[in-house]
Amino acid sequence: MKEQANLSAVAGGLLAAINYIGYFTGAIIAIKLKSHLHKFYFYRISLVAAIVTTVAMGFTTNYFAWGMLRFLSGISSIAGFTLASGLVLEWLTTHHFKKELGLHFSGIGLGIFFSGVVFLLFEKSFSWDKLWFIYGVLGILFFLPAWFWLPKPTIEAANKTSVSSAENVSRKWFWLMLSAYFCAGFGYVISATFIVDMLKQLSTFQGKSAFIWLIVGLSGMPATYLWDFISRKTGAINSLIIAYLLQVVSVLIPAFSAAQIPNLIGAILFGSTFVGIVSLTLTLIGNNYPQNPVKAMSKLTLTYGLAQIIAPIISGYSVKTTGNYVTILCITALLIVVGTFLLVLLQWVEKD
Repeated sequence: MKEQANLSAVAGGLLAAINYIGYFTGAIIAIKLKSHLHKFYFYRISLVAAIVTTVAMGFTTNYFAWGMLRFLSGISSIAGFTLASGLVLEWLTTHHFKKELGLHFSGIGLGIFFSGVVFLLFEKSFSWDKLWFIYGVLGILFFLPAWFWLPKPTIEAANKTSVSSAENVSRKWFWLMLSAYFCAGFGYVISATFIVDMLKQLSTFQGKSAFIWLIVGLSGMPATYLWDFISRKTGAINSLIIAYLLQVVSVLIPAFSAAQIPNLIGAILFGSTFVGIVSLTLTLIGNNYPQNPVKAMSKLTLTYGLAQIIAPIISGYSVKTTGNYVTILCITALLIVVGTFLLVLLQWVEKD
């Protein structure tokens, strides 16, 4: 799309930012929803919006229309990240299962992998606009189980309203987690938005950069189970610290190496760590706010979304000024290190 629709790095970055503004807005809506039933219906509305806004991208070349569609698509992203996560966690708790969301968040990797396979199969046969349409139509394969398999809240849960539930953690703990997750959001969005384009600029990845997106998704699918296992052995915060440090490595590799093997390792590390960070963080926050996990998850998602709004705009202008991604990757790595330090402080707060 960047090549065929003549999108500049700045214009692409702005579209990504608009998408994440929608994500940010969706998180605010989720926080405001009181009834479990309202959350469930908003989840279903979001599923429909995800399909419609994807298909519609291929029917216009108007930049303003693209922005509106990306905004609405961003709102719909909340369906999987917070609404379904909270509803699934509550269901697991009610039915006395392990309160882990590894299986749920493996869907992120599956979606990325699936989108990569579709692109590799159809990139030479269809233009960018037809690919949007194909993605939307094939998305129905995931829409159907997402619609029918998530149980509707019981009458008791549906009538239950939001209750303040900060009893499990202190306000200082929450703000440290919020700040650390902001750093993770910055780290995620730079790589997720530009990884294919930045590798395309390397001579060793000419014609092969699209495979990287597939590898990111493939490594993300089993990673959620691995991080659940590490969390059980080392504790949630320690496992997050490990994930953050590994993500620093994944971010710096394309900044300082043009070789294939290191960058493939970087893609695997990125795919496995960003999914793990999301899964571990939202599971941890949901368990610490058992009365209303959706609201707590949505508050965290706000700060993640804020980073996703800011980062693509900064990166777009950075690439325009420097002609490469090295500067923005170094800034991103530094922020993730800051996030790691905040997690260490959070551990001290937990001990106190």
